[in-house]
Amino acid sequence: MKFSGRLFTIVLVISWYSSNIGVLLLNKYLLSNYGFKYPIFLTLCHMLACSTFSYAAISWLKIAPMQSIRSRLQLMKITALGLIFCLSVVGGNISLKYLPVSFNQAVGATTPLFTAVFAYIMTLKREAWVTYFTLVPVVTGVIIASGGEPSFHLFGFIMCVGATAARALKTVLQGILLSSDGEKLHSMNLLMYMAPVAVIFLVPTALIMEKNVVGITIALARDDWKNPVSVTGMLGYSLTVIGAVLYSESKKRSK
Repeated sequence: MKFSGRLFTIVLVISWYSSNIGVLLLNKYLLSNYGFKYPIFLTLCHMLACSTFSYAAISWLKIAPMQSIRSRLQLMKITALGLIFCLSVVGGNISLKYLPVSFNQAVGATTPLFTAVFAYIMTLKREAWVTYFTLVPVVTGVIIASGGEPSFHLFGFIMCVGATAARALKTVLQGILLSSDGEKLHSMNLLMYMAPVAVIFLVPTALIMEKNVVGITIALARDDWKNPVSVTGMLGYSLTVIGAVLYSESKKRSK
C-alpha cells in the first residue's frame, strides 16, 4: 500500500510539472514563433477554459463536492484572489513575448522567496533561518543568469518578476483569507469561482488594449481551421486543468 501510494504521488508530481511545462512552451510558441501577439486575449482564453473544465470536473466528474459562496465577504476575498491570479497569468504571458522559456523558468524559481517575504509582511510569520539560507543560491543564480542571458529584455524581465510576485502573493492571501473552517474551499471550487472573476476583468482589457483581437483570431481560424490557437491551445489548457486536478488530489492525500 505504501509503495502504491508513493507511486501515485510520483505520477501526480510528474503530471503536474509536465502540464505546466507544456502550457509554458505552447504559450511561448503562440506569442513568439507563431506570431499571435495578444497575451491578454490568450490569458482570457486560458481563464475561460479553466472556468469550463473546473465546472465540468465538479458537476459531471464529481472530483470535488460543489460548494457555494456563503457570504459577501467571502465573495470579495475570492474576487481579490481572482484579480491577482489574473495579473500573474497576464504578466507571465507578456514576459514570454520577450524572454526565452529557460530564463522565464529561472525567474519563476524565485517564487519561494517572494512567498516568504509576503508571508512575513502580512502575517509576521518567520521561517527557519535554514529556509532563508536555501533561497540564497536561487536568487544568486537568477542574478548571474540575468547578466549572462543573451536574450535578456528589461521589460520582459520586469513582467516576469511581477508575475512571480503576484503568484506568491496569491498563495499567501489564499492561505490567509480562505483558511477558516467556515470559508475553506476545495481548490477546484476556488478555481471555478476565481476564473470567471478573471474573465470579467480581462474582457474589457483585451478589447481596449488589443483592438480587433477577436476579428483577427476568427480570421486566423478561417484561414487555417487546424491552427495552434484552436487545437494545440485547447490541448495545452486541458493539460493545465488535468495537472491542477492531480496536484489537488496529491495535496489531499498527503494530509
